[in-house]
Amino acid sequence: MRPTQNTGGTAGTPPHRPDSPDNSPTRQTILRATKWFPWLVLLCGCLVLSLNLGVRQSLGLFIPDMLTDTGWTATTFGLAFAIQNLMWGISAPIAGALADRFGTTRTLIVGAFIYALGLYLMGTSTSPGELHMTAGVLIGTGVGATSFPVVLAAISRVFSPAKRSFALGLASAGGSVGQFVMAPTSQALNSSMGYVTTLTILAAISMLIIPAAFAMNGKAEANSPNATPDMGPQGLLAAFHEARKHRGFVLLNAGFFVCGFHIAVIATHLPTFTELCGLPRSVAAEGLALIGLFNIVGTLTAGWAGGKWPKKYALSFVYGMRALVIIVFIFSPKTSETILLFSASMGALWLSTVPLTSGLIAQVFGPRYMATLFGIVMLSHQIGAFFGAWMGGLVFDLTGSFDGVWWASVALGVFAALVHLPIDDKELRKAATT
Repeated sequence: MRPTQNTGGTAGTPPHRPDSPDNSPTRQTILRATKWFPWLVLLCGCLVLSLNLGVRQSLGLFIPDMLTDTGWTATTFGLAFAIQNLMWGISAPIAGALADRFGTTRTLIVGAFIYALGLYLMGTSTSPGELHMTAGVLIGTGVGATSFPVVLAAISRVFSPAKRSFALGLASAGGSVGQFVMAPTSQALNSSMGYVTTLTILAAISMLIIPAAFAMNGKAEANSPNATPDMGPQGLLAAFHEARKHRGFVLLNAGFFVCGFHIAVIATHLPTFTELCGLPRSVAAEGLALIGLFNIVGTLTAGWAGGKWPKKYALSFVYGMRALVIIVFIFSPKTSETILLFSASMGALWLSTVPLTSGLIAQVFGPRYMATLFGIVMLSHQIGAFFGAWMGGLVFDLTGSFDGVWWASVALGVFAALVHLPIDDKELRKAATT
């Protein structure tokens, strides 16, 4: 019999191997064990969403100049942004599933490259087909792979349930900071350099997502020591089937459809609407900036409220208030002051739905496969955004007015306020273990 080499182990136990991940914690394991690691993930998540949404929500500012230079119709641009929103929605659950399976970092890096490529090529489009491919397919895919489902899931996994809602609110507010900064910056660059150069600069800025992505390398199987372990379904398909059978998940999808419709109508067509009212372009840029500024307050408040009261009632309130604000705006004189007041009011309600919706998903289904499940809900959001962006341009070309779209937004706001009320928000994991 061959003699056994002594490698430092004892009888009946495996030998000690310093490089073994089971016996010697990796740097990542040590990092995750620190108290400040969740806050690092949150900070990087805020930066990613700030870059993602700040650039995305500024793109509507380029439509008036591109309309003049190309001679294309408002429907052409409306369809491009509609495709963008739809691709955002389609890519979101795919990116969420990839992040759950392969990790957040890889998903964000690939998404940032696609996003930057779409921005660069958008300014050089020479035909409606190219515009639809660049501003639509590429940018939409890049935005979807670097937005809420991927980022918020990573944040949810490293925070305890008690702190999760507020953390999600902070992350959502991070996106608003980007909009507040990027809208006037983009308008200033466009006025001095033109939209082609400005879009190239925005493409370079979007690449800053990559360094922030390296702190966000978790996946579904990896729970932080700071978070409550999730005993949910063992596999993505099981998680999906569990969610689709839940009535509340269906109602959340319906409500988020409305959210997407509202945001797309305003973000895409507010600059054109402002010019139609005979107001300077700077008013639209200031309006988008105000949306971002007041959204910081709105998302933080929503995150706080979601930890104090049932999230479904908070969501119902937000959608009802949106409908009321739009009604007041319809009957108000269209001056610079009313445009800015409308923007500030909608800003307070802009993304306040995100921490509440994502928090409700994590509450009911657990955080393990949240990237996938929130990605599915995000698809509904972006289908709504598709119709909001497309219908806005179509209605304007047919009637010369946006009134029909504003009233459609009111009706959908009332609908969304009602569908959230019957949602069953009981925790499935808790119900399964008690």
